[in-house]
Amino acid sequence: MKSIDRYMARLIAVPLFSTLVIAAMLLVLDRIRRLFDFVADQGGPISVIWRMLANLLPEYLGLGVPIGLLLGVLLTFRRLATTSELDVMRGVGMSYGRLLRVPYMFALVLAVVNLGIVGFVQPKARYNYEGLRFELRTGALGASIKIGEFTKFGDKMTLRIEKSEDKGRRLTGIFLHRRSANGGWLAVTAQTGQFFATDDPNTIIFQLTNGTLIDSEPNFKTPRVLTFSVHDLPIPLPKYENFRQRGGRNLELTLPELAFYGHDQKVPSTIRASSRAEFHFRVVEVAMMFLLPLMGLALGVPPKRSTSALGVFLGIVLIVAYHKVNQYAADVAALGKIDPIIALWTPFVLFAALILWMYYTIAYVPGGQPIGALERWFAKMAKAIGRWLPWRRRRATAA
Repeated sequence: MKSIDRYMARLIAVPLFSTLVIAAMLLVLDRIRRLFDFVADQGGPISVIWRMLANLLPEYLGLGVPIGLLLGVLLTFRRLATTSELDVMRGVGMSYGRLLRVPYMFALVLAVVNLGIVGFVQPKARYNYEGLRFELRTGALGASIKIGEFTKFGDKMTLRIEKSEDKGRRLTGIFLHRRSANGGWLAVTAQTGQFFATDDPNTIIFQLTNGTLIDSEPNFKTPRVLTFSVHDLPIPLPKYENFRQRGGRNLELTLPELAFYGHDQKVPSTIRASSRAEFHFRVVEVAMMFLLPLMGLALGVPPKRSTSALGVFLGIVLIVAYHKVNQYAADVAALGKIDPIIALWTPFVLFAALILWMYYTIAYVPGGQPIGALERWFAKMAKAIGRWLPWRRRRATAA
């Protein structure tokens, strides 16, 4: 690799990976508060939050990788243009096609990575995330006891703890109520208590001290009352239903599985349509990445004697808008109202035509600037705002 290629690679890598890290951090910070609330409401262990966040990262990277590639290329050409390095490179005979060699190396590698993420990693991570949510709701992860509240263990037992000490190893102010299968019930109050594991993974021992036990069965004339100093109460752990198999939703299917269900005549037509729509949605999102170097070049080079960042803003808007259009097209195609090839590849062709026109304008039209009209309009608007603000300040000072 020549020195110019190494220089371009270094310029692209810094904003690319910075964008990925910042985007992941922002998305995680946006979701982590809701996850904390959800886990706290379900009474689950805090450690599960990090497992849920890990399973959300592939979903964030599915859009974060294309945005990172776009900004990496765009900001690189913007820097080269504003520092006049681009003029020097063009002056020594380097064409835009030659300068796009390194950006397309990044695009090829990241397209393969993104295909692996959206095609194989993301579906399984989404399924694992839904599985963790299911286990939290059912208590299969081991629900923590909420101090001062009535906590249900299955359908037959209720427990209330007044105070917890020594990281939960010493519980005080205990009330327990349990119903038996034959219609009887057991109520216990105790001063202190502690949980112990047994050889049976489906049963734990709740050792209670200084309390009272009331046992009522249908064949008892009156409930039996027992005062104890130490009592070991076996507690059978509730059995929970298993989580559904992966593939309950198309989002949880890998690309080969989507291709299989999309052409399997044995499955219902609605499943075939939704599988084909999801398959083409993922493929077209990966294919779009090969257009991003061209768009980054076209939007990254501002007009002469201009340092406007309009291209950066417009690039992010275009890629996010295109992603939303694809999502809407996939939803419509999943309903069977339109063929997925037409619904998803038509916007791709139009998007590609727009980007190729922008690239042709800046690369082959003398003095061409694909967003020149927008640049001039924004420059006039900025000047108008600049003249209006001092007038407003002078008026406020006079008043």
